Amino acid sequence: MLRIPTLSCCLVLVFQAWTFQLASAADVSAEPETANYQKLAPIVARAIAFLDAAQAADGSYSSPTGTGVTSLVTTSLLRHGSSPAEPKIVKSLAYLQQQVRSDGGIYQRGSRHRNYETCLAILCFNEANRDGRFDTLLARAEAFVKGIQWDEDEGHDPSSTSYGGAGYGKHQRPDLSNTNYLIDALAAMGRGEEDPAMKRALIFVSRCQNLETKHNDSQFAATNPDGGFYYTVAAGGSSQAGETAAGGLRSYGSMTYAGLKSMIYAGVTADDPRVKAALVWVQKHYTLQENPGMGDSGLFYYMHTFAKALEATGKKEIVDANGNPHNWRQELIDELAARQQKDGSWLNGNQRWLEGDPNLVTGYALLSLSYCRGNE
Repeated sequence: MLRIPTLSCCLVLVFQAWTFQLASAADVSAEPETANYQKLAPIVARAIAFLDAAQAADGSYSSPTGTGVTSLVTTSLLRHGSSPAEPKIVKSLAYLQQQVRSDGGIYQRGSRHRNYETCLAILCFNEANRDGRFDTLLARAEAFVKGIQWDEDEGHDPSSTSYGGAGYGKHQRPDLSNTNYLIDALAAMGRGEEDPAMKRALIFVSRCQNLETKHNDSQFAATNPDGGFYYTVAAGGSSQAGETAAGGLRSYGSMTYAGLKSMIYAGVTADDPRVKAALVWVQKHYTLQENPGMGDSGLFYYMHTFAKALEATGKKEIVDANGNPHNWRQELIDELAARQQKDGSWLNGNQRWLEGDPNLVTGYALLSLSYCRGNE
């Protein structure tokens, strides 16, 4: 007689596949903590069930906003053990392949977010590229994002505050968020500190830090020297958190973690003053209750950069400014467990930056949880 697995068995099998995939990754050297394992399983299973139901017939998620949500969600599913051969993943990858343009970029026709969409697609196809089938697609996409990076080809030499950055076309200047995604994409392609595009990107990232160093002599470097990061040094500078009374640009959480992670990916070491200063800022502003400096704006984007950056540091815990140690992985799991909706999704009541879209926010949450594994 054919036996139908119980729901609990299915959940266990889903999570076992997820942990097996994680354990086989090169950077994993230990099993997940028992507490993490037990709590993650049902959270992840509910989220995956929500996303399975949310997928459109063409394999996309939230396609009216561009290809970014589809790439991000598909990456999150792959990182939690889904196989590139699963029908839902095949459909999403096919949808994204339909968005490949003649210039090698992967974005919706007419998009003004070409860097953002292509970088997220690179992360997605790289995650799915287990047999080399996407090598050519990835190489062309990498060439595309390198080609639109702000440098000499755009009329900017290293003295320009725009140099090395990436941005949305509509703003006509680069920003740290887009540059953070560019560095993620380059790192996924195996590019390190010797890669010319990575070197250029690091110049831009360093100038977005509130810290005066030999790498940063911008007009804002010494005005608010707290070691954090803001949105962009280019085109007169801008911070989503506003300005200080002295005219400095306020640092805030999501950009500080994005800056910290980007420096590490670009080869900046732990003893470098830039990394040290960023970690001091993290200690002073450690929280998962809000995006520091921004309240609940971009909260789930913040949690994702928080997780990815802290994993990159190799730190098991963060000691805050009051001397209190924080197991950041367990605290992130607990915070996301408390915020998960009954249908398995996540949603930000503050809809700024598209965080009113449960598909996007659930993708962010699942990616965040993918860094809450062992090596504890």
